[in-house]
Amino acid sequence: MKIALVHDYIKEYGGAERVLRVLADLYPKAPIYTAFSVKGSTAKKEFGDRKIIESWLAPILKIGKLYSPLRFLTPLIWRSFDLSSYDLVITSCSWYITRGFRVGPKTKVIAYCHTPPRWLYGYQTSVGFTKYWPVKIYSAIIGHFMRMYDWRVSQKPDREQFKFKTKIRGGVDYFIANSENVKKRIKKFYSRDSVVIYPSVDVEGIIKSTSILYSNEAQDENMQPYFLVVSRLVGAKGLEEAAKVIKQFKSKYKLKIVGEAHGFSDIEKRLKKLSGGNIELLGRVSDEELYKLYVRAKGFIALAHDEDFGMTVVESQAAGTPVIAFNGGGFKESVIDGATGILVDDKDEETLKKAIERFDGIKWDKNKLQDQAKKFSKERFVKEFKKFVASRM
Repeated sequence: MKIALVHDYIKEYGGAERVLRVLADLYPKAPIYTAFSVKGSTAKKEFGDRKIIESWLAPILKIGKLYSPLRFLTPLIWRSFDLSSYDLVITSCSWYITRGFRVGPKTKVIAYCHTPPRWLYGYQTSVGFTKYWPVKIYSAIIGHFMRMYDWRVSQKPDREQFKFKTKIRGGVDYFIANSENVKKRIKKFYSRDSVVIYPSVDVEGIIKSTSILYSNEAQDENMQPYFLVVSRLVGAKGLEEAAKVIKQFKSKYKLKIVGEAHGFSDIEKRLKKLSGGNIELLGRVSDEELYKLYVRAKGFIALAHDEDFGMTVVESQAAGTPVIAFNGGGFKESVIDGATGILVDDKDEETLKKAIERFDGIKWDKNKLQDQAKKFSKERFVKEFKKFVASRM
């Protein structure tokens, strides 16, 4: 088959990009179509071996951070791509919609949906722009028309049109959701059924890379115990809440945060103000260094209110490190309360303080943690995805 991959944009290398990397390896001849790609960015480096085709609006979108306020141009971006010569188009889609390109009568479109755009459907986003009334008005107007567009390009292609045209602006033949949580959103906002295939986490690689650390570096008694957070430095991730509660344990624990700033968020400045000397911002680190941080950590904290799935909590469990996570979104699907972590119903300081105290009282079993993580392995993803494609083509 002639296959193409489509992705929001190539800039930060986050969870969605890690899934795209696996898809690119699975289909090595498939080019990647995208709104724009940023030279020298973390994601661009990871896809240096792939043919990347940008939209005609790319030069404008990658000026500063214009890709965010210019998101209303997404219909123009995707409809400009002519993918009618492909047998299969796999679109990796989230907040930039990433649907509505031109297809041919034999083209099948499979959407691997990380989430319907959070900013369109009232979910908490990384930057609370709507607190400013001019932006709130702008967002309400643009959002109305964008939801209409998002609905239209999320329906099945009207193949009756091919009686009169050789190409149409297609929709989606099949949806794959990255979690049960996102599956419900797809049904709610698009009235479409979907199949859940959890994202690919390099569980075996993490287990192999970290196994030797248990006998030496992880047991370094001279190191002050710390909790770890791995996240883009944006709002809606619970970073400030984690920093505030760990500050109460200043003499006992540190908090290390791995991640780079994103968009217009000023969360990095706020975290630095909160720091009482026991909060460390590490920026982006290599996978090798990240795995070491997972293993050495006392525990992992993930407090996003309604996370789409949450790959980092699985990575932590793969490294044998238990998790304190918010009891919502995808975290409920990957963390077993009392066995591989602790689920909390709120993010206030008192609740989190009690969670850490409960955490300290449990003897965690590394084998149980890693067995749970294996349910979300890369090998499992590849097997399920190939089976899905084979059954639909």
